[in-house]
Amino acid sequence: MQSVRVLVAEDEPLLANTVAEGLRRHSMAVDVCHDGEAAIELAMVHRYDVAVLDRDMPGATGDQVCKQLIDAGTGTRVLMLTAAAGIRDRVDGLTLGADDYLTKPFAFAELVARVQALGRRSTPAVRPVLEYSGVLLDPARRFAAREGRSLDLTPKEFAVLEVLLRHAGQAVSTEDLLERAWDAHADPFTNAVRVAVMTLRRKLGNPPVIETVPRFGYRLGG
Repeated sequence: MQSVRVLVAEDEPLLANTVAEGLRRHSMAVDVCHDGEAAIELAMVHRYDVAVLDRDMPGATGDQVCKQLIDAGTGTRVLMLTAAAGIRDRVDGLTLGADDYLTKPFAFAELVARVQALGRRSTPAVRPVLEYSGVLLDPARRFAAREGRSLDLTPKEFAVLEVLLRHAGQAVSTEDLLERAWDAHADPFTNAVRVAVMTLRRKLGNPPVIETVPRFGYRLGG
């Protein structure tokens, strides 16, 4: 599964944070808010692949947030969450433009699978396995290797390597790496990207495969 950025808008903080942490364990960058107006504000500032919206939020409902995302042409895929299990409720949500619909309570594995499926639909189709300069990464199996040697990567290292591989030797700015692999709370002046690249380089071994592009970012060489 490719790197996916997700907005979780849910007015129950415990549920919202549980969903967010679970998605982050799958190397997704996740932002969380607890009302519809905050969701709209975040969605107008950041580019999300998927928005997980509680239909019954205060401020602005999930329906209203969904309409705003569509009207603004964000391209964000919408998964609507609701406690209402009736067919009419599901049909109404899909008619508004939501891409998928999930009733509470739900199995977390199903939520992850649905978010991943929507993430694939939000971007052009790509090869299921990425390979460049002797580095191989299989997003679906969460597997990475170099020259046949498997790599034990953290979720952030995996996400950074995936972004670099998807650009196949092209330079990727530090800001783009921060945008794709971290959430909105990441300090733009943080050294998190540099640290992740440093540990990733160590795990990839020699000869070095990640090149620094001065005053810009990084790229895979070879």
